Amino acid sequence: MEREELPIDIHYNKLLDWLTSRRHCQQQWQGAAITIREKINMAIQDMPPVEEITKLLHGTYINYFHCLKIVELLKGTDDGAKNIFGGYSSKRMKDWQEIIKLYEKDGVFLAEAAQLLMRNVNYEIPVLKKEITKCQQIQSESLRKEADYASHVSMLRLKYKTSCEQMGIEGNKVRKELLELVKDMPKTYTSIARDAQKLQCARDFYVAFTAFTLGNSDFECCPLLRHLMEKGNTTVYEWRKGEAPNEIEATPFELSVRCAEEEEKEEQQEEVEEEIDWGMGDNTGDADVIDFDISVEDGGNEVSHNQKKEGVARGEDALTILDNQSTRDSFMDDLMELEAFLSQRLHEMTVSSHVLMSSQFQNAPECIQLSSSQIETMLTNVNQIINIMSTKKMQDLFFIRTSISYVDRLADSLKKIMTDAERAESLSRLMVAKRQEALQEEAGVEPKLDLIRKRTKELQKQIESEISDKYKGRRVNVMGEINTV
Repeated sequence: MEREELPIDIHYNKLLDWLTSRRHCQQQWQGAAITIREKINMAIQDMPPVEEITKLLHGTYINYFHCLKIVELLKGTDDGAKNIFGGYSSKRMKDWQEIIKLYEKDGVFLAEAAQLLMRNVNYEIPVLKKEITKCQQIQSESLRKEADYASHVSMLRLKYKTSCEQMGIEGNKVRKELLELVKDMPKTYTSIARDAQKLQCARDFYVAFTAFTLGNSDFECCPLLRHLMEKGNTTVYEWRKGEAPNEIEATPFELSVRCAEEEEKEEQQEEVEEEIDWGMGDNTGDADVIDFDISVEDGGNEVSHNQKKEGVARGEDALTILDNQSTRDSFMDDLMELEAFLSQRLHEMTVSSHVLMSSQFQNAPECIQLSSSQIETMLTNVNQIINIMSTKKMQDLFFIRTSISYVDRLADSLKKIMTDAERAESLSRLMVAKRQEALQEEAGVEPKLDLIRKRTKELQKQIESEISDKYKGRRVNVMGEINTV
C-alpha cells in the first residue's frame, strides 16, 4: 500500500501534542485565543434575529467552525451586501471575517478545537453522565424509601387500630373513651361475679373430693371465690370484717375522675365563651366567676372525727374485691387452683394407668363420682372467667382503676403510634417530591448531554477533515474514548 493511502490514527488525548509537534499550530497559542474570544463576545452582542444563528449560538462553546457557519448565514441577510470594491460594507460581517482570519493565523483554530475536544471527552461529558447516574440513583433510592415508609405507615395504623380494638374503643378521643370504659367497670365486675356463681358445682366438687381423700372436712378452699358467689363483688371492708360498711368514702380514682370531668366541662365552657361574644368586654366582676376547683383536705378536726366513726370503708377497704389488686390477685389464685384441680382430675380419669385409682372412688359419695364430660363443663366455666380477667383490655383497665395517670400514659402511647405514622407519611411524601425533583433534573441534563455529544462528534469530524486536507486527503482517524461517548 502506498504511503499516501495509509490512514493517520491520532489518539484524542495526544491530538494537541501531535498538532504542535508537526507545527500545525504554535505552543503559545492561548494568548491569541484569548484575544479571539474577546472579539467573539463583542460580536455576539450585535447579531441579527435570525433563527438559525440563534440556534447555533445556543448552549455551546463558539469555535472556529461556528464562526464559518455564522459568516455563511450572514451572507443571506442584509449584512451580506458588498460595496463597489467587492468588500462587505456591514460591520458585523467585517467583525466575523476578522475573527476567522485570527483563528486561521498560526493554526490557532486547530489547537483550540483539539483542546475543546479533549475537555469534552475527559470532563464535560463524564460530569453530565455522573449527574444523570446520581439522579437515577436518587430516584431508585427514593422509590424504595417511599415504599418502606408507606409500608411502615400501614403497619402503624394497623397497630393503632388493633390496640384500640383490644381496648374496646374507637380511638377518636382516646382519654375520654378510656375513662368511659372505666366507668362501666362496675357492670363488668357484676357480670364476672354472676359468672362466678356458675362455679358453685365445681367448688363443691373440689371441697367434697378433698374432704374424702384427706379426711378433713374443715378444709377451706377458694375462700374469695366463695365470697363472690355468695355475696357478689362487695367492698374489701365487707370481705375482711364480714359485714357491709355503713358508709363508703370516695376512692382516689373516683375523685380524680370527678376532677377530670370538671376540667373537661371548664374547657368546653371556655370554648363556648370564645365562640359567643357576650358584649361584656373585661368588665365582668369576681361575682360572676364560678370556681370549680375541688380540694380534699386530710388534716383538721373533721378527718379526726371520721377516723373515729365506726363502719366507714375508706382507702383500700372502700374498693371492691375485683377493684383491689390484692384481693383480685387472690381471686385469680382461687380460679387457677380450681382450674389445676379440675385439669388434674380430668387427666386421671382419662389415663389408663389410673384404673386402680378409679376403683378406689367406687365407695365415694355420689357428689364426687362425676363423669369426664361434667368435669370438662366445669373446667370450661373456670377458664372462661380466667380468660376474661386476663385480656389486655382488662389488665389496662385494672391499671387505670389503680392510677388515673395510667390513662395519660396509655393515651400518650397510642398517640405516639399515630405521630410516628404521620411522620412516616410525611417522609413518604418527601421521598415522592425528591424523586420527582431528581426526575426533572435528569430530564434537564439529558438534552445537554445529547447536545454536547453531538457537537463533540461534529468537532471530531471537522478536525479530521482539516488535518486530512493538510496531508493531501489522507484519511485521518481520531481514536480513543471519543468513539464511545
